[in-house]
Amino acid sequence: MPPRTNDNAPEREQAPQPPAAHPGREPGEQPADTAGAAPGTPVTGTADTASGPDERVAAVRRLGESSRRWRSLQLGACAVALAVAFTAGAVVLGALRDGGGTAAVASAPAVMSPALLASGDLDASIASLQGHLRSQPKDFGSWATLGLAYVEQARTKGDPSRYPQAQEALKRSLELRPDNDSALAGRAALAAARHDFPDALTYADQALAQNPYSERALSTRIDALVELGRYEEALKATDEADAKRPGVPVFTRYAYVRELRGDVGTARRVLEQALGSASSRGDIAYVATALGQLDWNQGEYKSALEYYARALAADDAYLPALEGRARAQYANGDRAGAVKGMEDVVSRFPLPGPLVELGELYEVRGDDGDLDRARDQYALVNAWTAIARANGVNADLDTALAAADHGDKKSALRAARAEWDRRETVHTADALAWALHVNGQDEEALPYARRATATGYRNASFLYHRGMIEQATGADREARTSLSAALELNPGFSPLGAQKARTALKSLEAAK
Repeated sequence: MPPRTNDNAPEREQAPQPPAAHPGREPGEQPADTAGAAPGTPVTGTADTASGPDERVAAVRRLGESSRRWRSLQLGACAVALAVAFTAGAVVLGALRDGGGTAAVASAPAVMSPALLASGDLDASIASLQGHLRSQPKDFGSWATLGLAYVEQARTKGDPSRYPQAQEALKRSLELRPDNDSALAGRAALAAARHDFPDALTYADQALAQNPYSERALSTRIDALVELGRYEEALKATDEADAKRPGVPVFTRYAYVRELRGDVGTARRVLEQALGSASSRGDIAYVATALGQLDWNQGEYKSALEYYARALAADDAYLPALEGRARAQYANGDRAGAVKGMEDVVSRFPLPGPLVELGELYEVRGDDGDLDRARDQYALVNAWTAIARANGVNADLDTALAAADHGDKKSALRAARAEWDRRETVHTADALAWALHVNGQDEEALPYARRATATGYRNASFLYHRGMIEQATGADREARTSLSAALELNPGFSPLGAQKARTALKSLEAAK
């Protein structure tokens, strides 16, 4: 079994990430996989009335301002209205319907191939698809490709309004050719991007029943198993996918599943070999960023910065690399560069992770007005969450993590419990443990904190959370061990968290 490399889980969170948590974008893979890409034109091929990047960011910020003035009911109404504005005119398919005919034509020629969408210009690819579909509206394959392209736009650019467009395009493909594996795999990817992992697994299995070698379906199946906490099955799925379709999408997932089990050496070896074999700009940016994230997790900041530089040399607008570079800059001592870099990220892509990170950077810097600036960033998380939910995205994990430290602690706990009920992963265990802790329920929190670290996954935030919970329950010796491990592993894991970990550890040492 050759070494592997590819993962960018939905939520590795970028997801994970992330992903995504978790495998997210897969540059060299199926139609929707590219690195760059600003929001594109509508499914109809007519003029796009949805907001452009600048207008979308402004809309999120207006909603964030509203959240500071209005009560929750008014905010919800505003979020729905904004979501409608995002998608106005964009999900109407009438202009491309074929006048009632039912026959489907074959998939389009090379201009519609997955390689086109992996070329680095998603806008141009979508425009080509739409032009083709105006003349060939029965091309079920190109409808599936278009749907996947919208999924990729939404995930890489933080624009959840693209998900309804993706849904409509994939539905059109299946109307023309029921059970075609490309559209089923697209539905699996869409469900995963919306954090509906049971449906993602169902659609991936349906696609694989039609085509056992579908790279997209094999990859999304791994994603779904990981995000459902079914790690042994995910490990087996990576081996099966590797045997059928070895390549960057499968390789990075292979690496991530092993990282979750604490096998950092194998993860790094696989990613390095994948980077050595990557040829497209999208694949280079993607894999180099995965290596940067892996090294940052291990506190190897200089190496992480080198990988992020390599990623940005391939694609200077690749969001995960820009975000990762700013985090590594802070951890490496370049606080001014980190603030500037994260400001640049959130000015274009106001997503929960970067917003919280920037808010904490402001708090640590402590200049005049920085506390207000930080609060503004935290308020914008609520705005993004409202928009995401209006477009069918389950945002409970994002809500729980952000609100536990910087928002409504009770809502954080509700969100964390809801997410745990849906999927029992190391990430949801950590989120629930921390939400319980900030609500003063430490005895209940401790088993979840231990479960979050039980697989061997080396994550300083998890260790920090466990250590603080152990301290709160009077387990001082265990708390010293956990907090020391967090700071030894990744001393710059969080602007505020690392400070609190040091303070707690100092008090524990003094009390010995």
